[in-house]
Amino acid sequence: MKKIALSLFVVGALFTSCSSDDDNGSAGNQVVAPATFQFERNGSTTVDYNGQTTRIEMGGEFVSALNDNTKTETELDGMFTNTGNYFSTTALNESTKNIRSKTAASMDYFSANTTEANVIKADFDSWIASQVSEVFPNWDNTATAGNAGQIQEAGGAIRYVNGKGLEYNQAINKALIGGLMVDQILNNYLSTSVLDAGTNRADNDAEILAEGKNYTNMEHKWDEAFGYLYGTDDPLAPQLGADNFLNKYLSRVDSDEDFTGIAEDIYDAFKLGRAAIVAKNYEVRDEQAEIIREKISEIIGIRAVYYLQSSKATLGTDYASAFHDLSEGFGFVYSLQFTRQPGTDAPYFTKAEVDAYIAELMESNGFWDVTSATLDNMASEIAARFNFTLEQASN
Repeated sequence: MKKIALSLFVVGALFTSCSSDDDNGSAGNQVVAPATFQFERNGSTTVDYNGQTTRIEMGGEFVSALNDNTKTETELDGMFTNTGNYFSTTALNESTKNIRSKTAASMDYFSANTTEANVIKADFDSWIASQVSEVFPNWDNTATAGNAGQIQEAGGAIRYVNGKGLEYNQAINKALIGGLMVDQILNNYLSTSVLDAGTNRADNDAEILAEGKNYTNMEHKWDEAFGYLYGTDDPLAPQLGADNFLNKYLSRVDSDEDFTGIAEDIYDAFKLGRAAIVAKNYEVRDEQAEIIREKISEIIGIRAVYYLQSSKATLGTDYASAFHDLSEGFGFVYSLQFTRQPGTDAPYFTKAEVDAYIAELMESNGFWDVTSATLDNMASEIAARFNFTLEQASN
Protein backbone atom coordinates (compact mmCIF):
# COMPACT_ATOMS: atom_id res chain seq x y z
CA MET A 1 0.00 0.00 0.00
CA LYS A 2 1.28 3.42 -0.93
CA LYS A 3 1.56 6.18 1.65
CA ILE A 4 0.43 9.57 0.37
CA ALA A 5 0.60 11.81 3.43
CA LEU A 6 3.44 14.30 3.21
CA SER A 7 4.35 13.88 6.86
CA LEU A 8 3.56 11.27 9.48
CA PHE A 9 4.12 13.45 12.49
CA VAL A 10 2.61 16.90 12.30
CA VAL A 11 1.06 18.45 15.35
CA GLY A 12 -1.91 20.64 14.59
CA ALA A 13 -3.39 21.88 11.37
CA LEU A 14 -1.49 24.74 9.83
CA PHE A 15 -3.75 27.37 8.37
CA THR A 16 -3.88 31.14 8.48
CA SER A 17 -6.57 33.72 7.85
CA CYS A 18 -5.95 37.28 6.84
CA SER A 19 -7.13 39.95 4.47
CA SER A 20 -5.04 40.00 1.32
CA ASP A 21 -5.25 40.84 -2.34
CA ASP A 22 -3.07 37.81 -3.09
CA ASP A 23 -5.02 35.11 -1.28
CA ASN A 24 -6.21 31.74 -2.56
CA GLY A 25 -9.39 32.92 -4.22
CA SER A 26 -11.00 36.32 -3.90
CA ALA A 27 -13.23 35.66 -0.89
CA GLY A 28 -10.88 37.51 1.48
CA ASN A 29 -9.21 34.95 3.76
CA GLN A 30 -5.92 33.35 2.85
CA VAL A 31 -5.85 29.58 3.20
CA VAL A 32 -2.78 27.39 3.56
CA ALA A 33 -3.17 23.62 3.26
CA PRO A 34 -2.10 21.72 6.37
CA ALA A 35 0.47 18.95 6.08
CA THR A 36 -2.11 16.31 7.02
CA PHE A 37 -5.88 16.09 7.49
CA GLN A 38 -5.59 17.21 11.13
CA PHE A 39 -7.96 19.84 12.48
CA GLU A 40 -8.50 20.67 16.13
CA ARG A 41 -10.52 22.98 18.35
CA ASN A 42 -9.55 23.54 21.97
CA GLY A 43 -7.00 20.76 21.73
CA SER A 44 -9.44 18.10 20.48
CA THR A 45 -10.03 16.85 16.97
CA THR A 46 -12.90 18.23 14.95
CA VAL A 47 -12.72 15.43 12.35
CA ASP A 48 -15.44 12.76 12.51
CA TYR A 49 -16.58 10.34 9.81
CA ASN A 50 -17.58 7.28 11.81
CA GLY A 51 -20.69 6.69 9.71
CA GLN A 52 -18.63 6.39 6.55
CA THR A 53 -16.20 3.98 8.19
CA THR A 54 -19.15 1.85 9.29
CA ARG A 55 -20.64 1.67 5.80
CA ILE A 56 -17.30 0.76 4.22
CA GLU A 57 -16.89 -2.04 6.77
CA MET A 58 -20.44 -3.22 6.09
CA GLY A 59 -19.76 -3.12 2.38
CA GLY A 60 -16.65 -5.25 2.77
CA GLU A 61 -18.49 -7.99 4.65
CA PHE A 62 -21.47 -7.79 2.29
CA VAL A 63 -19.38 -8.21 -0.85
CA SER A 64 -17.49 -11.15 0.68
CA ALA A 65 -20.80 -12.80 1.61
CA LEU A 66 -21.95 -12.59 -2.00
CA ASN A 67 -19.38 -15.28 -2.80
CA ASP A 68 -20.61 -17.65 -0.07
CA ASN A 69 -23.11 -20.05 -1.57
CA THR A 70 -24.49 -20.97 1.85
CA LYS A 71 -26.01 -17.51 2.23
CA THR A 72 -29.71 -16.95 1.66
CA GLU A 73 -31.30 -14.01 -0.07
CA THR A 74 -32.68 -12.95 3.32
CA GLU A 75 -29.19 -12.87 4.78
CA LEU A 76 -27.69 -10.94 1.88
CA ASP A 77 -30.60 -8.48 1.79
CA GLY A 78 -30.18 -8.15 5.54
CA MET A 79 -26.56 -7.11 5.10
CA PHE A 80 -27.49 -4.62 2.40
CA THR A 81 -30.16 -3.06 4.62
CA ASN A 82 -28.63 -3.89 8.03
CA THR A 83 -31.61 -5.85 9.26
CA GLY A 84 -31.37 -9.24 10.94
CA ASN A 85 -27.94 -9.19 12.62
CA TYR A 86 -25.94 -10.78 9.80
CA PHE A 87 -22.67 -8.90 10.27
CA SER A 88 -19.74 -10.31 12.23
CA THR A 89 -19.71 -7.69 14.97
CA THR A 90 -22.24 -6.33 17.42
CA ALA A 91 -21.13 -2.80 16.53
CA LEU A 92 -22.16 -3.23 12.89
CA ASN A 93 -25.38 -5.08 13.69
CA GLU A 94 -26.47 -2.46 16.21
CA SER A 95 -25.49 0.48 14.03
CA THR A 96 -28.22 2.75 12.70
CA LYS A 97 -26.33 2.88 9.39
CA ASN A 98 -26.90 0.73 6.31
CA ILE A 99 -25.70 0.56 2.72
CA ARG A 100 -28.92 0.56 0.72
CA SER A 101 -30.37 3.82 2.04
CA LYS A 102 -27.28 5.77 0.97
CA THR A 103 -27.01 4.19 -2.48
CA ALA A 104 -28.17 6.60 -5.20
CA ALA A 105 -29.19 9.01 -2.45
CA SER A 106 -27.27 12.24 -3.05
CA MET A 107 -28.93 15.60 -2.62
CA ASP A 108 -27.95 16.92 -6.05
CA TYR A 109 -28.79 13.90 -8.18
CA PHE A 110 -31.62 12.11 -6.41
CA SER A 111 -33.48 14.34 -3.93
CA ALA A 112 -35.81 15.41 -6.74
CA ASN A 113 -35.50 12.18 -8.71
CA THR A 114 -36.60 9.43 -6.37
CA THR A 115 -37.96 7.37 -9.26
CA GLU A 116 -34.47 6.99 -10.74
CA ALA A 117 -33.01 6.36 -7.29
CA ASN A 118 -35.50 3.56 -6.72
CA VAL A 119 -34.64 2.01 -10.09
CA ILE A 120 -30.96 1.97 -9.15
CA LYS A 121 -31.64 0.47 -5.73
CA ALA A 122 -33.81 -2.15 -7.44
CA ASP A 123 -30.86 -3.06 -9.68
CA PHE A 124 -28.85 -3.99 -6.60
CA ASP A 125 -31.80 -5.90 -5.13
CA SER A 126 -32.14 -7.81 -8.39
CA TRP A 127 -28.44 -8.68 -8.57
CA ILE A 128 -28.55 -10.01 -5.01
CA ALA A 129 -31.63 -12.10 -5.76
CA SER A 130 -30.09 -13.44 -8.98
CA GLN A 131 -26.88 -14.45 -7.23
CA VAL A 132 -28.94 -16.64 -4.93
CA SER A 133 -31.44 -17.95 -7.48
CA GLU A 134 -29.15 -18.38 -10.51
CA VAL A 135 -25.55 -18.80 -9.38
CA PHE A 136 -25.72 -20.51 -5.98
CA PRO A 137 -27.83 -23.49 -7.20
CA ASN A 138 -25.28 -24.10 -9.98
CA TRP A 139 -22.19 -23.58 -7.85
CA ASP A 140 -20.61 -26.92 -8.77
CA ASN A 141 -21.74 -26.98 -12.40
CA THR A 142 -19.56 -25.88 -15.28
CA ALA A 143 -20.80 -22.61 -16.76
CA THR A 144 -21.64 -22.51 -20.45
CA ALA A 145 -23.32 -19.92 -22.65
CA GLY A 146 -26.79 -19.48 -21.22
CA ASN A 147 -26.07 -21.55 -18.11
CA ALA A 148 -24.79 -20.31 -14.75
CA GLY A 149 -22.02 -22.09 -12.90
CA GLN A 150 -18.31 -22.08 -12.25
CA ILE A 151 -15.50 -21.45 -14.68
CA GLN A 152 -11.79 -21.64 -13.85
CA GLU A 153 -9.06 -19.32 -15.01
CA ALA A 154 -6.12 -21.00 -16.70
CA GLY A 155 -4.10 -22.15 -13.71
CA GLY A 156 -5.97 -19.72 -11.49
CA ALA A 157 -9.09 -18.85 -9.56
CA ILE A 158 -12.57 -20.28 -10.00
CA ARG A 159 -15.17 -17.70 -11.00
CA TYR A 160 -18.90 -18.09 -10.45
CA VAL A 161 -21.01 -16.52 -13.17
CA ASN A 162 -24.57 -16.30 -14.42
CA GLY A 163 -25.64 -17.52 -17.85
CA LYS A 164 -24.23 -14.40 -19.48
CA GLY A 165 -20.83 -14.74 -17.82
CA LEU A 166 -21.40 -12.00 -15.24
CA GLU A 167 -20.00 -12.31 -11.72
CA TYR A 168 -22.69 -10.61 -9.67
CA ASN A 169 -20.36 -10.11 -6.69
CA GLN A 170 -17.90 -8.15 -8.84
CA ALA A 171 -20.64 -6.14 -10.52
CA ILE A 172 -22.14 -5.19 -7.15
CA ASN A 173 -18.75 -4.36 -5.63
CA LYS A 174 -17.78 -1.98 -8.42
CA ALA A 175 -21.27 -0.50 -8.84
CA LEU A 176 -21.26 0.37 -5.13
CA ILE A 177 -18.09 2.40 -5.65
CA GLY A 178 -20.16 4.70 -7.86
CA GLY A 179 -23.59 4.36 -6.31
CA LEU A 180 -22.43 4.82 -2.73
CA MET A 181 -18.93 6.30 -2.42
CA VAL A 182 -18.70 8.51 -5.51
CA ASP A 183 -22.30 9.71 -5.39
CA GLN A 184 -22.10 10.61 -1.70
CA ILE A 185 -18.76 12.39 -2.05
CA LEU A 186 -19.29 14.34 -5.25
CA ASN A 187 -23.02 14.94 -5.33
CA ASN A 188 -23.90 15.07 -1.68
CA TYR A 189 -21.35 16.06 0.94
CA LEU A 190 -19.28 18.35 -1.32
CA SER A 191 -22.42 19.96 -2.71
CA THR A 192 -23.15 23.56 -1.75
CA SER A 193 -26.74 22.45 -1.16
CA VAL A 194 -25.43 20.27 1.67
CA LEU A 195 -22.46 22.31 2.88
CA ASP A 196 -24.52 25.52 3.02
CA ALA A 197 -27.84 23.94 4.01
CA GLY A 198 -29.98 25.88 6.46
CA THR A 199 -27.85 28.07 8.71
CA ASN A 200 -24.62 26.14 8.06
CA ARG A 201 -22.71 29.07 6.58
CA ALA A 202 -23.76 31.53 9.25
CA ASP A 203 -23.06 28.96 11.95
CA ASN A 204 -19.63 28.25 10.50
CA ASP A 205 -18.86 31.96 10.35
CA ALA A 206 -19.81 32.29 14.01
CA GLU A 207 -18.23 28.94 14.96
CA ILE A 208 -21.52 27.65 16.30
CA LEU A 209 -20.98 23.94 16.83
CA ALA A 210 -23.35 21.07 16.19
CA GLU A 211 -25.12 20.07 19.37
CA GLY A 212 -22.83 18.05 21.61
CA LYS A 213 -20.03 18.05 19.05
CA ASN A 214 -16.67 19.74 18.53
CA TYR A 215 -17.33 20.63 14.89
CA THR A 216 -19.59 22.87 12.88
CA ASN A 217 -22.09 21.22 10.58
CA MET A 218 -20.16 22.42 7.55
CA GLU A 219 -16.90 20.97 8.84
CA HIS A 220 -18.62 17.66 9.46
CA LYS A 221 -20.16 17.43 5.99
CA TRP A 222 -16.74 17.92 4.38
CA ASP A 223 -15.27 15.27 6.68
CA GLU A 224 -18.01 12.81 5.71
CA ALA A 225 -16.98 13.20 2.07
CA PHE A 226 -13.38 12.53 3.10
CA GLY A 227 -14.50 9.46 5.03
CA TYR A 228 -15.96 7.69 2.02
CA LEU A 229 -12.47 7.64 0.52
CA TYR A 230 -10.21 7.33 3.57
CA GLY A 231 -12.62 6.07 6.23
CA THR A 232 -10.84 2.84 7.18
CA ASP A 233 -7.44 4.37 7.84
CA ASP A 234 -5.57 7.10 9.69
CA PRO A 235 -6.43 10.49 8.14
CA LEU A 236 -2.97 11.81 9.06
CA ALA A 237 -1.20 9.14 7.00
CA PRO A 238 -3.78 7.37 4.85
CA GLN A 239 -2.79 4.25 3.01
CA LEU A 240 -3.93 3.57 -0.52
CA GLY A 241 -5.54 0.16 -0.97
CA ALA A 242 -6.97 0.18 2.55
CA ASP A 243 -10.39 -1.14 1.45
CA ASN A 244 -11.96 -2.82 -1.59
CA PHE A 245 -13.86 0.21 -2.78
CA LEU A 246 -12.85 3.66 -4.01
CA ASN A 247 -9.63 3.75 -2.01
CA LYS A 248 -8.36 0.58 -3.69
CA TYR A 249 -8.92 1.89 -7.18
CA LEU A 250 -7.42 5.27 -6.42
CA SER A 251 -4.32 3.22 -5.58
CA ARG A 252 -4.52 1.34 -8.88
CA VAL A 253 -4.88 4.53 -10.92
CA ASP A 254 -2.13 6.35 -9.03
CA SER A 255 0.25 3.44 -9.66
CA ASP A 256 -0.17 3.93 -13.42
CA GLU A 257 2.63 6.25 -14.52
CA ASP A 258 0.20 8.08 -16.81
CA PHE A 259 -1.84 9.18 -13.78
CA THR A 260 0.72 9.24 -10.97
CA GLY A 261 0.00 12.13 -8.62
CA ILE A 262 -3.78 11.89 -8.74
CA ALA A 263 -3.84 10.55 -5.17
CA GLU A 264 -1.82 13.48 -3.89
CA ASP A 265 -4.01 15.92 -5.84
CA ILE A 266 -7.15 14.53 -4.21
CA TYR A 267 -5.69 14.42 -0.70
CA ASP A 268 -4.33 17.97 -1.05
CA ALA A 269 -7.71 19.24 -2.24
CA PHE A 270 -9.47 17.64 0.72
CA LYS A 271 -6.98 19.26 3.11
CA LEU A 272 -7.12 22.70 1.53
CA GLY A 273 -10.91 22.65 1.25
CA ARG A 274 -11.27 21.74 4.92
CA ALA A 275 -8.78 24.44 5.90
CA ALA A 276 -10.81 26.89 3.81
CA ILE A 277 -13.91 26.05 5.83
CA VAL A 278 -12.01 26.83 9.02
CA ALA A 279 -10.78 30.07 7.45
CA LYS A 280 -14.33 30.82 6.24
CA ASN A 281 -13.13 31.13 2.65
CA TYR A 282 -15.92 29.46 0.72
CA GLU A 283 -14.54 30.26 -2.71
CA VAL A 284 -11.43 28.21 -2.03
CA ARG A 285 -13.61 25.49 -0.50
CA ASP A 286 -15.69 25.24 -3.66
CA GLU A 287 -12.62 25.30 -5.91
CA GLN A 288 -11.26 22.27 -4.06
CA ALA A 289 -14.60 20.48 -4.33
CA GLU A 290 -14.41 20.89 -8.11
CA ILE A 291 -10.90 19.41 -8.18
CA ILE A 292 -12.10 16.42 -6.17
CA ARG A 293 -15.09 15.96 -8.48
CA GLU A 294 -12.90 15.92 -11.56
CA LYS A 295 -10.22 13.60 -10.15
CA ILE A 296 -12.55 11.06 -8.53
CA SER A 297 -14.70 10.96 -11.65
CA GLU A 298 -11.57 10.19 -13.64
CA ILE A 299 -10.89 7.14 -11.47
CA ILE A 300 -14.21 5.64 -12.57
CA GLY A 301 -13.62 6.39 -16.23
CA ILE A 302 -10.05 5.11 -16.20
CA ARG A 303 -10.94 1.82 -14.54
CA ALA A 304 -13.95 1.26 -16.80
CA VAL A 305 -11.69 1.58 -19.82
CA TYR A 306 -8.96 -0.50 -18.19
CA TYR A 307 -11.21 -3.51 -17.64
CA LEU A 308 -12.94 -3.29 -20.99
CA GLN A 309 -9.53 -3.33 -22.66
CA SER A 310 -7.77 -5.88 -20.44
CA SER A 311 -10.54 -8.42 -21.01
CA LYS A 312 -9.69 -8.61 -24.72
CA ALA A 313 -6.39 -10.36 -24.04
CA THR A 314 -8.16 -13.54 -22.89
CA LEU A 315 -11.51 -13.21 -24.63
CA GLY A 316 -12.24 -16.47 -26.42
CA THR A 317 -9.30 -18.32 -24.86
CA ASP A 318 -9.48 -17.98 -21.06
CA TYR A 319 -13.14 -17.19 -20.54
CA ALA A 320 -12.91 -17.06 -16.75
CA SER A 321 -10.21 -14.39 -16.81
CA ALA A 322 -12.00 -12.38 -19.49
CA PHE A 323 -15.36 -12.62 -17.69
CA HIS A 324 -13.77 -11.52 -14.41
CA ASP A 325 -12.37 -8.39 -16.06
CA LEU A 326 -15.65 -7.75 -17.85
CA SER A 327 -17.62 -8.12 -14.61
CA GLU A 328 -15.44 -5.49 -12.99
CA GLY A 329 -15.79 -3.36 -16.09
CA PHE A 330 -19.56 -3.78 -15.93
CA GLY A 331 -19.56 -2.30 -12.41
CA PHE A 332 -17.34 0.64 -13.35
CA VAL A 333 -19.41 1.36 -16.46
CA TYR A 334 -22.51 1.32 -14.25
CA SER A 335 -20.75 3.78 -11.91
CA LEU A 336 -20.25 6.35 -14.68
CA GLN A 337 -23.73 7.75 -14.02
CA PHE A 338 -22.61 8.95 -10.56
CA THR A 339 -19.61 10.95 -11.79
CA ARG A 340 -19.68 14.76 -11.92
CA GLN A 341 -18.34 17.11 -14.56
CA PRO A 342 -16.65 20.05 -12.81
CA GLY A 343 -18.65 23.24 -12.96
CA THR A 344 -21.87 21.42 -13.77
CA ASP A 345 -24.61 19.45 -12.07
CA ALA A 346 -24.34 16.62 -14.60
CA PRO A 347 -22.44 13.30 -14.77
CA TYR A 348 -19.97 12.52 -17.52
CA PHE A 349 -22.46 9.88 -18.73
CA THR A 350 -26.21 9.98 -18.22
CA LYS A 351 -28.18 7.06 -16.86
CA ALA A 352 -29.62 6.49 -20.33
CA GLU A 353 -26.12 6.25 -21.82
CA VAL A 354 -25.01 3.88 -19.07
CA ASP A 355 -28.10 1.72 -19.48
CA ALA A 356 -27.37 1.46 -23.19
CA TYR A 357 -23.80 0.31 -22.50
CA ILE A 358 -25.01 -2.28 -19.98
CA ALA A 359 -27.62 -3.56 -22.41
CA GLU A 360 -24.95 -3.86 -25.11
CA LEU A 361 -22.68 -5.86 -22.82
CA MET A 362 -25.54 -8.17 -21.82
CA GLU A 363 -27.04 -8.60 -25.29
CA SER A 364 -27.82 -12.21 -26.32
CA ASN A 365 -25.43 -14.46 -24.35
CA GLY A 366 -23.63 -11.49 -22.84
CA PHE A 367 -19.90 -11.91 -22.29
CA TRP A 368 -19.89 -15.18 -24.20
CA ASP A 369 -20.78 -13.25 -27.36
CA VAL A 370 -19.23 -9.82 -26.81
CA THR A 371 -16.63 -8.82 -29.38
CA SER A 372 -13.38 -6.90 -29.18
CA ALA A 373 -14.87 -4.34 -31.56
CA THR A 374 -17.74 -3.67 -29.16
CA LEU A 375 -15.33 -3.29 -26.25
CA ASP A 376 -13.05 -0.98 -28.25
CA ASN A 377 -15.92 1.26 -29.31
CA MET A 378 -17.27 1.52 -25.78
CA ALA A 379 -13.85 2.15 -24.24
CA SER A 380 -13.01 4.76 -26.88
CA GLU A 381 -16.20 6.70 -26.18
CA ILE A 382 -15.54 6.68 -22.45
CA ALA A 383 -11.90 7.72 -22.82
CA ALA A 384 -12.81 10.56 -25.18
CA ARG A 385 -15.37 11.95 -22.73
CA PHE A 386 -12.70 12.11 -20.02
CA ASN A 387 -9.96 13.26 -22.42
CA PHE A 388 -7.47 10.45 -21.89
CA THR A 389 -6.37 7.76 -24.35
CA LEU A 390 -7.00 4.01 -24.42
CA GLU A 391 -3.27 3.46 -24.11
CA GLN A 392 -3.03 5.60 -20.99
CA ALA A 393 -5.84 3.73 -19.23
CA SER A 394 -4.75 0.26 -20.30
CA ASN A 395 -1.60 0.01 -18.16
